[in-house]
Parts: sequence; structure tokens; C-alpha cells
Amino acid sequence: MVDTAKFWDRAARKYAAAPIRDMASYEYTLERTRSHLRPDHRVLELGCGTGSTALLLADAVAAYTGTDISGQMIRIAREKAAAGPEGLHFEVAGAGDAVRGTASCDVVLGLNLLHLLRTPEAVLRDAHARLSEGGLVITKTVCLAEPSLGPKRFAFAALIPLMRAVGKAPFVQRFTFAGLERMIQAAGFELIETGTGPAMSRYIVARKR
Repeated sequence: MVDTAKFWDRAARKYAAAPIRDMASYEYTLERTRSHLRPDHRVLELGCGTGSTALLLADAVAAYTGTDISGQMIRIAREKAAAGPEGLHFEVAGAGDAVRGTASCDVVLGLNLLHLLRTPEAVLRDAHARLSEGGLVITKTVCLAEPSLGPKRFAFAALIPLMRAVGKAPFVQRFTFAGLERMIQAAGFELIETGTGPAMSRYIVARKR
């Protein structure tokens, strides 16, 4: 097994070069997320990877900070953003560190992230503390324990421990849709939108109570 930063550093170039596997789902996520953004918003994205989503959303808001635990991912993101929108910048930081910053923000975005965190509850609580009144947390999360997904989830879930043992997969939490939603609500949020897309994921928009 390798630590999280090293795993994603090693994967960065291949990750950046790989095509999006489900473009329809990705475009749906972008469209729904953009619909919740305003020109005066300050956005903090956790686990931004190589910045592809940040580059597509940053022009909709006043300020957009993309963060990732991988220095190599952020290096690629900065290269891609050299001529990008004003107000967009990238920082190397794990989700737990990034969300504990002192500056207030209006939206915390974590797409394909919560299932990769060992303490997602703590990250959500810290996001709640950092968000402005009525601020939003927007997430898309793989849910490998969701019964409604049927048997296809079992094969994928069974492979993860073997792949982790040889450094080919990161740590992965196993959520159900209901369990994920309860966790977000317990951190002080009200669910305002939920949706299920391909790839065993749950899309959630929640407002700070």
C-alpha cells in the first residue's frame, strides 16, 4: 500500500490524459452544479484533481480555489489554467486541511471525493463551519454498499482490497445512499437536491442550516 498523496502523484499524468468515461453523467453533474452557482460566490473545491471541473465552472463565480492532496495533480492544474479565468487558483492541500481555512466561502464542492476520505464526517463538519450563512456543500459520491445498485457493485467492491494491496487503488469507503445522506444531515446540512447517476454515484446538494 502507498499513502494517499503518493498514490495520486503517481497516477496524475495518466489521470490527466484519460478521457472522461461517462461524458453524459459528467455534463449532467456540471449542469446541475452550475445551476446553484452565483456570480458573487466564493467556491472551494476539495479533491480537484487536475482542475478540469474548476476550469469549466470558475467563470460562473467571483473566486474559485481548487485544492488537492497531490502536488502533481495541482502542477498539471496550474499548467492548464495558465490562461484560465481570473479568480481561479490552485493549492496543494488534503481535504481536511483545505476545509479548515479561515476565509469564509459560499460553496464547498467535493465531486468523487467523500468515499475516498477516512474521516468524511469531520470534513463535512469543518465545511459547515467555514461556509457562510446558507452556504452549499455539493457532492457526488460513489456508494458501493447501495442495495438498489444490484450485484454489479459486489464485483467492484471485492476487487478494491486486492488492488490496494499492490498499490493500484486508493482507500474507499462503502456508503449506501441513505447512510450518505444521514451523514451530511448530521453535519448540519439540509438536503435540497439529490440524484442518482451512472457509475454507482449519488449527487447531493445541501444547504447549511
